[in-house]
Amino acid sequence: MPDLILFAPSSSLLPTVIAGIVGLLIGSFLNVVIHRVPKMMQRESDNYVASESGKPLPHEDRYNLLVPRSCCPKCNHQITALQNIPVISYAILGGKCSNCKTPISIRYPIVELLSGLLSALMIWHFGSGLMGIGTLVFVYLLIAMTFIDADTQLLPDDLTLPLLWLGLLINLNGTFVPLSDALIGAIAGYMSLWSIYWLFKLLTGKEGMGYGDFKLLAALGAWLGWQMLPVIILLSSAVGAVVGIALIVLAKRGRNIPIPFGPYLAAAGLLALLYGPTLTQTYFDFL
Repeated sequence: MPDLILFAPSSSLLPTVIAGIVGLLIGSFLNVVIHRVPKMMQRESDNYVASESGKPLPHEDRYNLLVPRSCCPKCNHQITALQNIPVISYAILGGKCSNCKTPISIRYPIVELLSGLLSALMIWHFGSGLMGIGTLVFVYLLIAMTFIDADTQLLPDDLTLPLLWLGLLINLNGTFVPLSDALIGAIAGYMSLWSIYWLFKLLTGKEGMGYGDFKLLAALGAWLGWQMLPVIILLSSAVGAVVGIALIVLAKRGRNIPIPFGPYLAAAGLLALLYGPTLTQTYFDFL
């Protein structure tokens, strides 16, 4: 179907540049999402447990993605607008709080740069129409889930389920794949890892992955269709195995320490989005 143009084609580079700048700003917000969503989940759980046991709620103050304002976790100095400019503020501040000089994690500008670069790449690759805008949402949710899973080994329903439904919605008119392929991809993505989970648990008595991984693969199937699932599973498993072995050998990480699978699924999904047909053809040629 014809792509809906959302940026004026005055310059071939203009939409890409605009997307990169917007991506940097979104990356700043993604840092808030990555930091606060797990805390919001924990506070909600704590309040639920307290409510069920008849105890006072431990968290009655407002805490969400907008309130309270961002501040230094060490001295509670509120971050001003000028101190919140993506990447630039970090460089000017020397990676330290302006008030107490506590070091700020390098991950903040990394997330902003990653968001900006991937935003520019998506618009350059897919154009500035519906398909390109859709890939931006796809990328932003994957970035947030990647870092949350790396930190907490959780893939929140508040992120995986919107990604799933948006994948089905954007494919109503076959933007990426026919709706039937998207629907089968969502079902097959969930059931494939669900089956592996239960087979592993029956054989070993241990849980090999979390339910969030099922939902993430279902979401990837909804966006990219069932045909991409073998490539996504193969890529994520291969990279996960290599990284896992490297952590055990080089970092002396214990074999029983779980490794989050979500980041590898997200990376594989991004590669499938960009180079899916080529990867699929290579996969079947190899077979």
